[in-house]
Amino acid sequence: MPKPSPATSIDWDALSLRVVFVTLTGIAVVFLVGPSLIVIITSLTASQSLRFPPSGLSLQWYVALLDADQMQRAAWTSLVVAAWTTAIAAVLGTATALAIARSRGAWGKALDLLFMSPLLLPALAFGFAALVFIYRLGLRPSVPLLVLGHVVVCVPFVLRTTLAALTQLDPALLDASASLGANSWMTFRRVTLPLIGRGVGAGSFLAFMASFDNVPVSLFLADERTEVLPIHLWQQIETNLDVRTAAVSGLIVVLTLLLMLMAEWFAGLTRQLR
Repeated sequence: MPKPSPATSIDWDALSLRVVFVTLTGIAVVFLVGPSLIVIITSLTASQSLRFPPSGLSLQWYVALLDADQMQRAAWTSLVVAAWTTAIAAVLGTATALAIARSRGAWGKALDLLFMSPLLLPALAFGFAALVFIYRLGLRPSVPLLVLGHVVVCVPFVLRTTLAALTQLDPALLDASASLGANSWMTFRRVTLPLIGRGVGAGSFLAFMASFDNVPVSLFLADERTEVLPIHLWQQIETNLDVRTAAVSGLIVVLTLLLMLMAEWFAGLTRQLR
């Protein structure tokens, strides 16, 4: 009986590997996309309580959001906090990335590890530690401290994407700008920033979404008069299972998807994350 050729064996190995990858990818897609689909379908229910599958479909709970004053205030607070967080994180992350990219010593790696360390800590542990720290300083939770806490956990997103963009920057362009008489600020504004702008934009998008959806830091650093949307939705689900929470969640899912498509179209988000 003839033995299978090595080429046939390699083909079977490649086919088996492809089946494994396709299966794992399918499982990952189901677990990642499935919950979002359930939320969207549940938000379209015609009943007065959260139920899946819904007995009927209706947009009544999306219309009811127009009268949800408390949710609107919480959403506005989250937008304001996320906007300030994104602006500060973009400036700080870009400056840090430039310093790390220009460094030639061990301090650059140490700076990179320092700014990336918030991603290594459990979010609840960081939020609790930040609360203890500000109380030790004699301060109390407030909106500025909430923004500062969000900045700490959001800067790594801007830093990583900006560093990725800087690796593709040709140093000869900077030398050419300097040889033509441009100072450091003009070189940054006219040469560096336009070339790394997509990386900064992609990181800023990730920072905005991470801040808007942040629960652990907001839970500890928001004062009693400040209510952000994720905390408000969490409290509503714990107390009365308001169907409007599903409508808000569905709206966030759709808007996030649209923003991701826009970020991919204008900034090449996936390319900046490589």
